[in-house]
Amino acid sequence: MAHDEAARLREHGINPSAQRLAIAQYVLHTDTHPSAEGVWTHVRKRFPQVSRATVYNTLNLFVERGLLRQFALAEGRTVFDPKLEDHHHFIDDESGAIYDVPWEAVAIPHAPRLEGFTVREYQMVIRGKRNRTRRSG
Repeated sequence: MAHDEAARLREHGINPSAQRLAIAQYVLHTDTHPSAEGVWTHVRKRFPQVSRATVYNTLNLFVERGLLRQFALAEGRTVFDPKLEDHHHFIDDESGAIYDVPWEAVAIPHAPRLEGFTVREYQMVIRGKRNRTRRSG
């Protein structure tokens, strides 16, 4: 996996240092939409010497080079998403968990047209409560 990640980083013009590889191995394969702090906490378990600044700088570099998307889905909370194709998000009010919602699951009849603005991208953020199913038995 490290070899694959190194090649992927190189394809995006990024030198695959040990720290960058450790960060990539987690953040490019997660579906949890981690914050930078969450990435740092996770990566430190396997790579204790990685600094907070290195994680923040690497995440920003990955966004800049098109490996990650960055979203401010909750007030004061920026998260990173390796899923680059268009999709929406559902945020569970109780747990704060963020779930991917397929683009086609939400009917948006046409792209927004806003006078005086050029729309680069858009998505819908849905907030609510995830239904828990009970096992019958």
